[in-house]
Amino acid sequence: MAADLKRRSINSPIPNRFSLPRRLGKLSDLAYNLWWTWNIDAEHLFRSIDPHTWEDTNHNPVVFLRKVPRQCLNAALHNSHFLNTYDHVIDAFKAYMAGAQNTWYARQYPERINQPIAYFSSEFGLHQTLPIYAGGLGILSGDHLKEASDLGLPLVAVGFLYTQGYFIQRITEDGWQESLYANLSFNDLPVIPILDNNGDALTINVMIAGREVYARLWKVQVGRVMLVLLDTNVPKNQPSDRELSARLYTSDLEMRISQEIILGIGGVQALRMLGFNPAVWHMNEGHSAFLVLERARELVQAGNSFEEAANEVRASTIFTTHTPVLAGNDEFPLLLIDKYFSNYWPRLNLDRDSFLDLARHKQPWGETFAMSILALHMSGRANGVSELHGQVARKMWSFLWPNTPVEDIPITHITNGVHTSTWIARRMENLYYHYLGPDWLEHLDNPEIWEAIEKIPYAELWSIRRHLKRRLVHYIRERARKQWLNNRIRSIQVIASGVLLDPYALTIGFARRFATYKRANLILRDPERLLRLLNRPGMPVQIIFAGKAHPADEPGKRLIQEVYRQIKRSDNGGRLVFLEDYDMNLARYLLQGVDVWLNTPQRPNEASGTSGMKAALNGVLNCSVLDGWWREGYNGHNGWAIGEDRDYDDPATQDAADAESLYQLLEKQIIPLYYDRSTENLPIKWLAREKESIRTLAPRFSLRRMLKEYIGEMYIPAHSESELL
Repeated sequence: MAADLKRRSINSPIPNRFSLPRRLGKLSDLAYNLWWTWNIDAEHLFRSIDPHTWEDTNHNPVVFLRKVPRQCLNAALHNSHFLNTYDHVIDAFKAYMAGAQNTWYARQYPERINQPIAYFSSEFGLHQTLPIYAGGLGILSGDHLKEASDLGLPLVAVGFLYTQGYFIQRITEDGWQESLYANLSFNDLPVIPILDNNGDALTINVMIAGREVYARLWKVQVGRVMLVLLDTNVPKNQPSDRELSARLYTSDLEMRISQEIILGIGGVQALRMLGFNPAVWHMNEGHSAFLVLERARELVQAGNSFEEAANEVRASTIFTTHTPVLAGNDEFPLLLIDKYFSNYWPRLNLDRDSFLDLARHKQPWGETFAMSILALHMSGRANGVSELHGQVARKMWSFLWPNTPVEDIPITHITNGVHTSTWIARRMENLYYHYLGPDWLEHLDNPEIWEAIEKIPYAELWSIRRHLKRRLVHYIRERARKQWLNNRIRSIQVIASGVLLDPYALTIGFARRFATYKRANLILRDPERLLRLLNRPGMPVQIIFAGKAHPADEPGKRLIQEVYRQIKRSDNGGRLVFLEDYDMNLARYLLQGVDVWLNTPQRPNEASGTSGMKAALNGVLNCSVLDGWWREGYNGHNGWAIGEDRDYDDPATQDAADAESLYQLLEKQIIPLYYDRSTENLPIKWLAREKESIRTLAPRFSLRRMLKEYIGEMYIPAHSESELL
């Protein structure tokens, strides 16, 4: 594998070396490897050259190095402190990239180090400057790659390079979400074209409904991990096909099935063209499930029967499902399957009915071809993303195993985690280095390491938490100022954007996708009761909302409008805020700077959730329904639970009960505890709860723990089973 990677890197030169002084030339290499995004010293290196340009370019080192004034680079050349930092960062980067043989995975599984694992996802959230993600699924995928790099897992990933990314959100004065799109300039992104031996763009071609569709290959280097991205915006394609990779999650079914054919079938072809022969294939959600058909076709073409091919594919395939409701899984009408696959199933030695049986979903109104059913039928191992979600998934898909007790349905669970270094605030990271030890990041999934949290003085923890809140409020105010200066919002929207926030008041954050089941309006259920909480004398509360609704989700957009109209009321004193265009950068400020992270899904619709894990890592306390990960994480002392550990038959009854529980928690526990101060003006009991939260949640809900479970429970068994066939 190492030789293959060397050959591919020769045919994938960094597209822009910039006009840098020779002494600083390695900044180019750093800009095109997203390792810098989870190494704070590397990020600080770019920022220290010119903080203003760094902010103006939205922390994009590719654009930054093109735009930074020459005098700033010259000043850096004569700054000994900067040069020492530069040398330290570059040496660390070189050692990291050269150290694959000394990683955890190489030590634990030396015999597997040259057996790659293919990881497919429709979106990857790696950094805000690469907007090829929509929400939690993409953020999890991005974190998965980063941790795979840290552990030394020989993983290669496949996704789309969307030419328009995800949409830019604008909120009108009336609170309506507008969705804006703009073509991305790939020259401004940390993406590297993959070239053939002649120096031309490397492409694959896929037959879609009788026509050839081409996709160009790009790569993003994520530490040691290569992410291969497909882009159909190439001259050889018809104009309509050039748009296939334009946007995430189109609601047009013909475009959707075409995208998923390119991702699944084209993704397999791309890896083959690049010389990969993965030992394990991991589908993160069902969007890429057509890959199992292409792998089966390869084996049938090699002389195997379809049954033999299917058995071999199953042995080496893993499927992770994230959607706890049937309606949320991709399904296609049989007419579309006939149109797009009538020339494909003969290549599997299958007739129409046998092919449709691979993913047939019989419903009262007709039959569909369901991607998750295809994935479940053709995967040897499947999992949900939390303990409760595993239970829900087994029950939801039990009709596929009609003679098997629900508890024995072959869908297990591995609870999600987060990539610690990506989401931790710099000051919190330094705090952990001081009290947990200089090698805490090497053992961050070991609960014993985190017992040292108790050594942190309350005053020191409180000082950092206050700093992060001030930083958040400053960022929000400057954000609103820029919108106002650009004449993009009206005066009432400036207030709604947070200019009146108090950096020392109890601050609650609610930021996530605005799907109706997430119930962003639950806390607004009794407006007068909420107003009394917001304006409580001596104990004010402020709530920050952020999030996008899918452009085709009309109920979700109406929910944003409902929230926004409440925010504009003058009697809340500017203490309700909505921040538009939620992305990874804004997420970091919120997750690090609020006091309480609020999560109010209608149980059991939250498969896992990960934002609360990131908040906990930074000392933020969770207040959440006992759904997804929080049902496993809550211990009675590390945050608050909304409602009971039970399901309801009637959603209206559930909403009423959960809203009452939330108000009671705020009135009787959360607000009084925050404002209960010692003689040193410290909220001792609040800080004790923060310590308990960090100690119990940080190691358990790390991506390190999660990925080791995938390795031990999924990847290695799949390796072994496929070798026996």
